Order: sequence, then structure tokens, then C-alpha cells
Amino acid sequence: MRVLIDTHALIWFCEGNPSLSATARAAMEDAANERCVSHASAWEVAIKLSLGKLQIQGGYQMLFPGVLDANGFALLPPSVAHYQALIPLPRHHGDPFDRLIIAQAQVEGLTIVTCDTAFAAYGVPLLW
Repeated sequence: MRVLIDTHALIWFCEGNPSLSATARAAMEDAANERCVSHASAWEVAIKLSLGKLQIQGGYQMLFPGVLDANGFALLPPSVAHYQALIPLPRHHGDPFDRLIIAQAQVEGLTIVTCDTAFAAYGVPLLW
């Protein structure tokens, strides 16, 4: 399976938060899966930390590169094709980080690991 891990799922995975579903955790732990994290998540976490809206034990480095390297998660950089996919993307969801993650999943054929129900409106495969 090829998955794109949403920001909250990555944070919950890192924290061992029980809000992360067993199905999501299993997909994230399975090294046979291609597991990606969007650069949008790295950007979102940095912004939220700088604004004091998020606290992560161990700081930014715990996730980037810490958790990514320790678990074999690949960073997925945005491409021109991803940005182009944003143009026709309906505005069901206004969050720019989530919209880029959705566009990346559409272009790359990835399943998004998320509990965000707003993603369902885009017809991308979801796992939770």
C-alpha cells in the first residue's frame, strides 16, 4: 500500500496518542508500505510551533527528521503537477496544508492516513 500520512496522524504516531486508530498505526508501522509525509506537514508543524499553537516533546527535530528517519517515512516534496492539481480542486476545505496533501495524493495515487472527514469530499482514498 502507498500512503500519505496527514499531519495529525504523524504527530499522534510520534506521541503514541490513542486517538490514532489501530488501522492507521498498523499501516504506518508496516515497512512493506510506501509511507510518505508531505512537505506541507513539515511546513504546517513549523508554523504551528512558531505561533505556540502546537507543542511537541523533543521539538521539531523529533518529527523532522527524527520520526521520519526512525520509521523509514519519505518526505514528499511538492511538484508543479501537485500545484496544478490545486487549480481545479473544489473548495470543500480551506486549509492550504490539507489541500496540498489532497492534491499530492490525487496526483501520486496515494491513500491518505487521516481522520479528517472533510477529505472524503475529494474522492481520494482514505485510511483510518
